Amino acid sequence: FKASLFMAAGIIDHETGTRDMRRLSGLRRSMPVTATLATVAAAAMAGVPLLNGFLSKEMFFAETVFVQANPLVEQWLPWAATLAGLFSVAYALRFCMETFGGPPATDLPHEPHEPPHWMRVPVELLVLICLVVGILPQWSVGHFLDAAARPVVGGELPAFSLAVWHGLNTPFLMSLVALLGGTALYFWLLRPRGRHHASSHAPGLARLDGKALFESLLAALTQVGRRGRTLLGTRKLQWQMLWLVVFVLVAAALPLWTRSLPIGNRAALPFEPSFALLWALGMGCALATAWQAKYHRLAALTLLSATGLIVCVTFLWFSAPDLALTQLAVETVTTLLILLGLRWLPKRNEALRHTLEASVRRRALRRRTRDFALATAAGCGMALLSFSMLSRPFPSSTSTFFLEHALTGGGGNNVVNVMLVDFRAFDTFGEIVVVGVVALTVYALLRRFRPAIEMLDLPPQQRALPADLDTDLINPRLAADTAVGYLRVPAVLVRLLLPFATLVAVYLFLRGHNAPGGGFVAGLVFSAAIVLQYTISGTQWVEAHFTLYPRRWMAAGLLAALATGLGSLVWGYPFMTTHTAHLTLPLLGEVHVASAMFFDMGVFALVVGATLLILTSIAHQSIRGHRAHARRMEEAAAVQAGGH
Repeated sequence: FKASLFMAAGIIDHETGTRDMRRLSGLRRSMPVTATLATVAAAAMAGVPLLNGFLSKEMFFAETVFVQANPLVEQWLPWAATLAGLFSVAYALRFCMETFGGPPATDLPHEPHEPPHWMRVPVELLVLICLVVGILPQWSVGHFLDAAARPVVGGELPAFSLAVWHGLNTPFLMSLVALLGGTALYFWLLRPRGRHHASSHAPGLARLDGKALFESLLAALTQVGRRGRTLLGTRKLQWQMLWLVVFVLVAAALPLWTRSLPIGNRAALPFEPSFALLWALGMGCALATAWQAKYHRLAALTLLSATGLIVCVTFLWFSAPDLALTQLAVETVTTLLILLGLRWLPKRNEALRHTLEASVRRRALRRRTRDFALATAAGCGMALLSFSMLSRPFPSSTSTFFLEHALTGGGGNNVVNVMLVDFRAFDTFGEIVVVGVVALTVYALLRRFRPAIEMLDLPPQQRALPADLDTDLINPRLAADTAVGYLRVPAVLVRLLLPFATLVAVYLFLRGHNAPGGGFVAGLVFSAAIVLQYTISGTQWVEAHFTLYPRRWMAAGLLAALATGLGSLVWGYPFMTTHTAHLTLPLLGEVHVASAMFFDMGVFALVVGATLLILTSIAHQSIRGHRAHARRMEEAAAVQAGGH
């Protein structure tokens, strides 16, 4: 009912031009179908019998009555729940009576009328569900509720009954009190008096101006927020990160103030000089990255990539090939992302650097010393906590269960992939939904991004200058025009790389259920191959030769993953239950096919779509530079022609 009410409010706003209830009135005459649908949904929210809201509210009341907790909670929780139900009835009545009742409004921005049919269809379906579930609960949702709740409980469900009538009991009396009390509350306190009821007082509120109280409270809270922002707030990211690290350090150090950090007696692994040397190299790369990040970004990116590769080798060292493969793919895509974004960072101003006053340099030195000390404290603290945890024996966990049941229960030898697409498939589905939402958010933000004018200049290698072969041969270091096409050989190489990368992605996808791989890694590999074309060949060349539809990839991936999960419900199994089939095909013989493969296919498609949507949105900004350069060339040609 809440979803249908949100949609009904949107329809009213769309067709009348406002959703201000002080201006709306009498819409039942001009929008009778919408009024009926919204009234039924509001009645479900109020808990009227024979609607689904009555069942959910009665079950909620029953839980508050039979809760086992503190005696004070047991005594007052049912009263608080009844009061909350009473208020829900009151504002449901207010919504219906003031929006659809009364005389028609005459000062609306648009003449109200019914919306187009397809705009109203979702509301009709949701309201129909409210009615069907409210009248026939066990028949309509009992099976689905059982299948969905069983995995959450982790076993047999407790006894419950989906029925309209359970007798004259305490939850029913609480529902009755909420209905009658909410109706009385509306007609006594909230019912408007007259058409322009925004400034009138209801009988029970004659001495209480709720609007003035709310606005004064809002103004006071706003003032407190402004004071706090003035005292503590800043728009500088550096200060925000500083306070974040300080508070984390304090929160971690407080428990250790009264007791020491226990170190376990678990036997350490034998010392490996090669592994220690590898990590020394990784720490050196990380420190060099921080040192070079401000003035030498490309060098810092190279060092950061080396640090990521050492992390991949570490995963391999400790027998975690799945994590190593995923880390390598993520490092590749992240490097491409930073390469695409480096251009839009402010340029280095060497002249300004050498003209800084001595006092400014001293302040900068003090700031860097403080940051170095804080970073050292945080890093040493994290290392100490990690050592304390790793030196203790591991407690009994669920890892043994997954190791023992990955093949028999999930139909695969790769425990990590079986966990992601079978045992914890619902978590994975939620994660890919979040990835899709993030990608769409980045796309929406970058659509409105306008780089600074000074950032629109093309790099010297991309400017087509008139050829001067003699000058270029005499002093090739100053040649600019011969650099045009400087990426011709790398462009050919990455185009040849694309089919091989696609083949590797398919191979990783197909082997993922039994060996390191899977849809996530395969999607990153395929996306990296595509984005590499943008990085080397340029946006215009790539999109002139083939068209990508990242949002369609994302939609197809979500639908494939969702359809796989819902398919198990059709056969009476819990959501996302995997089925394994063994097919005998000509020439191929027996083929092992798990339904989780189609879920993994959805993960692959969504990862490809989300990655391409984010990275190509950044790549598209380069088109603005080409347009600005072409415009300046046309203006220069026009000025030159006018001079002649």
